[in-house]
Amino acid sequence: MARLGTAVTLPRHPIVLAAPDKFRGSLTASEAAAAVAAGAIDAIPSAEVITVPIADGGEGSLVACLNAGFHAVPVATISSSGDAITACYARRDGVAVVELAQASGVQLNGSSPRVARYGSTQGTGVLIRDAVDCGARTVVLAVGGSATTDGGTGIAAALGARFLDDAGADVPPGADGLRRITRIDTTRLDPRLGGIELVVATDVTAPLTGPDGAAHRFARQKGATDDDVLDFDRGLDHLARLLRGKTGVDIAHAPGAGAAGGVAASAVTLLGASIRSGAGFFLNLIGFDTQLGMADLVITGEGHADTQTLTGKGPAEVAARAAAQGKPALLVAGRISITAAEARRLGIVAMASITEFEPEPQRQLRHARTLLRRATCSAITRFNAHTRSQNPTRRTRR
Repeated sequence: MARLGTAVTLPRHPIVLAAPDKFRGSLTASEAAAAVAAGAIDAIPSAEVITVPIADGGEGSLVACLNAGFHAVPVATISSSGDAITACYARRDGVAVVELAQASGVQLNGSSPRVARYGSTQGTGVLIRDAVDCGARTVVLAVGGSATTDGGTGIAAALGARFLDDAGADVPPGADGLRRITRIDTTRLDPRLGGIELVVATDVTAPLTGPDGAAHRFARQKGATDDDVLDFDRGLDHLARLLRGKTGVDIAHAPGAGAAGGVAASAVTLLGASIRSGAGFFLNLIGFDTQLGMADLVITGEGHADTQTLTGKGPAEVAARAAAQGKPALLVAGRISITAAEARRLGIVAMASITEFEPEPQRQLRHARTLLRRATCSAITRFNAHTRSQNPTRRTRR
């Protein structure tokens, strides 16, 4: 692996900030942070390590907030398949963070053709309603890992919106019913929504409809067939037309509207939500810059560092903030598909991947903690070697 970036000499007893995102399928962000911390101590036994697991609006956002001092609020609600469950959101002061995957995530039932067609986000709407009941002034909806493609109609229905057919009957939320909707009634919409800030946080830039939209890009992962994908896309397009007629907002091609089955479609047009970059928003929410200010070295990472990482995902935001403060940043990942030049543009000084130590995918997953620890130690060793080569006569700071 090529060594990258400009040499920076660390003090004798450096403070290392371990700030990885989740390694999907193997490690949560908290577990990854612990492995990175262990690898940092292996490489620099005198280091002090601060762990700050990060999230970018997808799964893991709830845990990142809990680690940052939010507290969990359990609520009786329903899953995307309609089963009674208890799900939590995070709250601190007047801010509530609702992670869509907690009540409407594909991990609850697995990918399922039936849930993909008939499932809804109504259970997530129940969590939002509870947060408003408890006095939240800002509600952050962290989207990702959705089991549905309902255009956010389930969330809106839980907050009082009605989606009606030709006969004036309510159409059940879900992708299957989108094309049967002929009128949207907002007279019973919760009036308190006008007094809160509702944020849809996502790192996905997909539009609502079309070949790069919610159905075509994500519905198959949820169990949808090829025919379902075409039907769901037509349904979302129909919904977008109705929403435009109702509110004057053209949501069909808005960046991020296609995240999590199109939840932003109804959230933005009917509930007054705004779409924000999840990575930057969550780093601000958990007070990341305060921790960064104390660090001498920053280590971030995720399961696969690829071209999507370059478009502003969590590790890219961490590296950019580190560079802005003149702090060296290292990248560790399960797999790395970006070039050395691309890494330098992110502000990455050195990087290492799990695949360098174990090429077999199943063993990578089974031994992810140990392998990530080794990759972290290797990245730091490369960074130190690069520093020495650039500053052969420079003495270590005390």
